Amino acid sequence: MKSITQEDIAVLQPKIEKIAADYGLDFFPVIFELVDYDTVSQLAAYGGFPVRYPHWRFGMEYDQLSKGYRYGLQKIYEMVINTNPCYAYLMKSNPLVDQKLVMAHVYAHCDFFKNNYYFSHTNRKMIDEMANHAIRVRRYIDQVGLEAVEEFIDTCLTLENLIDYHSPYIKRQADVTGNGAVKPSSKVAKLRSKRYMEKYINPPELIEAQLEEQRAQQHEVQLSFPNEPERDVLLFLMEHAPMANWQYDVLGIIREEAYYFAPQGMTKIMNEGWATYWHSKMMTEKILEPSEVIDYAEHHSGTIANHPGRLNPYRMGVLLFQNIEERWNKGQFGKKYDECDDYTVKKNWNKNLGLGREKIFEVRQHYNDVTFIDTFLTEEFCREQNLFSFAYNKGNKRYEIESREFHYIKQRLLQSLTNLGQPIIRVLNGNYANRGELLLLHEFESVELDKNYASETLRNLYKLWKRPVHIQTKLDDKDITWDYDGKDFKQTRISNN
Repeated sequence: MKSITQEDIAVLQPKIEKIAADYGLDFFPVIFELVDYDTVSQLAAYGGFPVRYPHWRFGMEYDQLSKGYRYGLQKIYEMVINTNPCYAYLMKSNPLVDQKLVMAHVYAHCDFFKNNYYFSHTNRKMIDEMANHAIRVRRYIDQVGLEAVEEFIDTCLTLENLIDYHSPYIKRQADVTGNGAVKPSSKVAKLRSKRYMEKYINPPELIEAQLEEQRAQQHEVQLSFPNEPERDVLLFLMEHAPMANWQYDVLGIIREEAYYFAPQGMTKIMNEGWATYWHSKMMTEKILEPSEVIDYAEHHSGTIANHPGRLNPYRMGVLLFQNIEERWNKGQFGKKYDECDDYTVKKNWNKNLGLGREKIFEVRQHYNDVTFIDTFLTEEFCREQNLFSFAYNKGNKRYEIESREFHYIKQRLLQSLTNLGQPIIRVLNGNYANRGELLLLHEFESVELDKNYASETLRNLYKLWKRPVHIQTKLDDKDITWDYDGKDFKQTRISNN
């Protein structure tokens, strides 16, 4: 088999780029680079970036990826980075038909990065920013030593998911003062009156009582902060935890990178489904040579294969996009369609509206995985795809089919996607019991916190806060707190009296 060269890619690229543009895809310029499996494993370990700050976890991930490839357990076909221009890395050892498929796939990814709302706040020059982060971390290593910096990064990385994934898109807080408290008002309620009647209509003692009440409220706010529960725990720590300047900067680096990668987690099903939809369309309609059809079919079928008991985002995403396109082409939406309770009528419903292509481009722009599934996963789709929900059975200690009912299937899917499937944690009080302790709140949604993860999280929060930390949650339907004082991890029941 003839090995693929960078010149071969240079010949293919303008053809595939034009085909993608003709279909209506809108993307940043794309730079393709051919690399060997060792290099692509290094890039994958770094999250797709050529340079990251030094830390042992990247070496561990590289070792796992490279061994997985050598032992035939996994294969990375491509990597593409959300930047402008987009950088995409192709495996040098892949045959020509795979290169064509991957390049078509990449152009769809780049279209998604550029146009999906949840990527609109990301740094499109993140390669430069990652390099800047690496320089700053190496400078701190020179100043305070490798062990101190690496140990602090270890702590920060265990907390990197404690951010507010939606904060770039909405404003949650009122205007605040430097310590995080709401700005106090110096105004008091007065009744309108003539000047000579002022002291009778608005007695001085009443005005003073109102001012005293305001001062008391402000004092209470200062004793208990933040004023509203804070979902961005890392931001709260940056604002209030007793850290050295270099630690503050390193935590800021971890937080910035967590927010950069967050949209990829929030749109995994949509992004991969969109790319799979378009590489399939471009390959079968415009790109494939007759001699390549069988090889393409084999590799594409592997991409969208059904894995019982495990969600395949490529399969779920592409099937839902195809379903949306078909429904909007046939007019299978709206009040009349939703109110129809005849399965045969609904199945044969066809108004020939031809709105499918326009609709999927709209969906690509405005939705994330949670809203995508919540809006477009239908009972008919679940029935056609034989979907089911599964859960852990404490009796026989294994996962098994829980239900084939649409309600349960959708509920389980949304639970696994909301907040990237992670518990929602908020800072409730940074001066708990007036002792400078940290109190967190777990928003309980029928799923209990894992005790081992919770204990490790509290231990690492203690390292940053330097005072005891607590988290309110539920266990066996009882309100409890888990507490860590720097030595012992214990459980306390909350009295409802």
